[in-house]
Amino acid sequence: MSSINIIKAPIQEELKRFEPFFKQSMKSNVPLLDIIMNYIIKRKGKQMRPMLVFLSAKMIGNGSTSQRAYIAAALIELLHTASLVHDDVVDNSAYRRGFFSINALWKSKIAVLAGDYLLSKGLLVSVQNKEYEMLEITSEAVQEMAEGELLQIEKARKLDITEAIYFDIIYKKTATLIAACTALGAKAAGANDEIVAIMKEFGRNAGIAFQIKDDLFDYDQTNLTGKPSGNDIQEKKMTLPLIHALNNSTRSERRKMMSFLKESKKSKAKLGEAIEFVKAKGGIAYAGEKMNEYKQKAIDLLERFPESVEKQSLIELLHFITTRNN
Repeated sequence: MSSINIIKAPIQEELKRFEPFFKQSMKSNVPLLDIIMNYIIKRKGKQMRPMLVFLSAKMIGNGSTSQRAYIAAALIELLHTASLVHDDVVDNSAYRRGFFSINALWKSKIAVLAGDYLLSKGLLVSVQNKEYEMLEITSEAVQEMAEGELLQIEKARKLDITEAIYFDIIYKKTATLIAACTALGAKAAGANDEIVAIMKEFGRNAGIAFQIKDDLFDYDQTNLTGKPSGNDIQEKKMTLPLIHALNNSTRSERRKMMSFLKESKKSKAKLGEAIEFVKAKGGIAYAGEKMNEYKQKAIDLLERFPESVEKQSLIELLHFITTRNN
C-alpha cells in the first residue's frame, strides 16, 4: 500500500461519499460547462485538500464526521480548482497534472468563465448552507493567494526578495489555503475559536514546509526528471535556496549572480553553474533545515490532541509532503 493510501485509510468512507457530493456541487444546466466540469473531476489529483479537511474534522470530532465537513471540503475544493484554472490562464500553461489545461482545450475566455463559475459555486455552497464563518475563512485565503501572486510578480521584477518576504509570499500563495483546510475541518467539527486557530497554524506550518519542498525540486537531482530543472532561476523566481546563497556571498559573487538572473535567455551551462553556486553556498541544506523546522512545528501543535488514527495520518501526511519526489 502506498504512503498516500495509508494516510487516506481513516477517511476512505468520507472520500468515497465526497466524490458524488462534489460532482453535484459543480453541476450546471449549460452542456459546455458540464463537459468542462466532468473533465476537471476525472483529472483530480491526490485530493490533498479534502483529505486535510476530513482528517482534521474527524480527529477533533473523536472519529465522527458531520455533513458540515462535506460542505467545507466542497467549498475549499471548488475555490482551489477555480484558482488553478485561472492560474493556467495567467501562466499560459498548456498542461495541468500531465493533461491539457482548460485554456489549452477551450481557450482563455472560456477558461476564465469556467473559473468564475467554480468560484460562484463555492460561494453558493456556503451561503445556501448558511456556513458564513466557513466562507469567511476561505475568502480570506483566496484574498491572500491573490496578494501573494502579485507580491511575487512585483518582487521578481526588482529581484529584491529577502528571506522575510519569501516566507510572506509562500504563506500567502500556498500555505494559506492549506491553513484554511485544517481550520475548516476544525470548524466543521464544532471546535471553539482556540482550537480552530491551532489547526489553522498547523496548516500554515504544513503549507510552508510543502512549498519549501517544491522549491527544492529545482535543485534536486533525485527527482523524477533525473536532473535539476533550474526553472525557478530561469523564471527569475527568488526561492529560499537562492536567497540564502546570495546572503552568504561576496559582493562580487552577488553582483555576478544578479546580473545572470536578469538575463532574458539563460544557457543550460550557465544554469548548471548557478545551481552549483547555490549548493556550494549551503542554500540547499539551509532550505532543507527550514522545511524540517516547519514540519516539526506542525507536529508539535498536534501534541495537545489525544492519540487517534486521524492524528497519526496527519503526521504521516507531513512526512509524505516533505519526502515526496514530485
